[in-house]
Amino acid sequence: MSHTIHHLRKLRLQRSELAVPGSNAEMIRKAADGHADYVFLDIEDAVAPPDKDKARKNIIEALNEIDWRGRGKTISVRINGLDTHYMYRDVVDVMEQAGDKFDTILVPKVGVPADLYTVEAIVNQIEMGKGFKTRVGLEALIETALGMANVEAIAAYGGRLEALHFGVADYAASVKARTVNIGGLNPDYPGDQWHAAISRMTVACRAYGLRAIDGPFGDFSDPEGFIAAAKRAAALGIEGKWAIHPSQVDLANTVFSPPEKEVTRARRIIEVLKEAEEQGKGAAALDGKMIDAASERMARNVLVMHEAIESSAQARASLPN
Repeated sequence: MSHTIHHLRKLRLQRSELAVPGSNAEMIRKAADGHADYVFLDIEDAVAPPDKDKARKNIIEALNEIDWRGRGKTISVRINGLDTHYMYRDVVDVMEQAGDKFDTILVPKVGVPADLYTVEAIVNQIEMGKGFKTRVGLEALIETALGMANVEAIAAYGGRLEALHFGVADYAASVKARTVNIGGLNPDYPGDQWHAAISRMTVACRAYGLRAIDGPFGDFSDPEGFIAAAKRAAALGIEGKWAIHPSQVDLANTVFSPPEKEVTRARRIIEVLKEAEEQGKGAAALDGKMIDAASERMARNVLVMHEAIESSAQARASLPN
């Protein structure tokens, strides 16, 4: 193990991430009572230019009136890109009027680390000026060729950065991929067209202690396709996926929750290795297979996720009906 280690910066349960347009107040209210671990209220792509101001106001109202954290949810706001004239007003208005009521800002189309610095500088000043005690984190959308070319440098940014998300639709457009299918398989490609991109982003996340999240699957009438895409991402180390429709939330929660048999085996791995250690052995056998210190690290990953899920479930169960 290298002497340089970047531990996980912030643990958040993020199996399912429901995207909600800020221009639709009714959808925001429904999201608060849904099953998603994480909700992001959107001012960017899901909101038409004439509705940006309305969306911003709806979001501020919802952040102040709904106890999202009490419902066991991480609540985020996706701002507009730095190349628009909406971005500064998104950050200033939402932070000044509700900066202690939400958890993260999702920054779209991050291309270089300086993009994050720009947002963070504004957030820092508002938090200090308002005296907010909570600390709003940043999450970056990797959805351009420039962002992917710089993904390791972006992951290493530090500061408030907690997670990277793979934005497949804009990424496909940016690299001029021959597809109009958001997140699904391309019949003209032998395998998963996005495997390399997701894998590279995930490695960058794990190297620098960030959460790795997969983006949307566009066909919400195809649950099997969503599940398959989520399983492919999970196999690469992704810990959660966007839901662009409420019907995708439970699918994501299921895929990114370790099954009971996996949790049971993880516990057995730790028990057996502890027994082996007491006997002066560095490795052991379980069910006819060799296990060692690497097995224990994998097992502990499973148990950390399981414990976070259990804690969230208990918090939700304690809420009044």
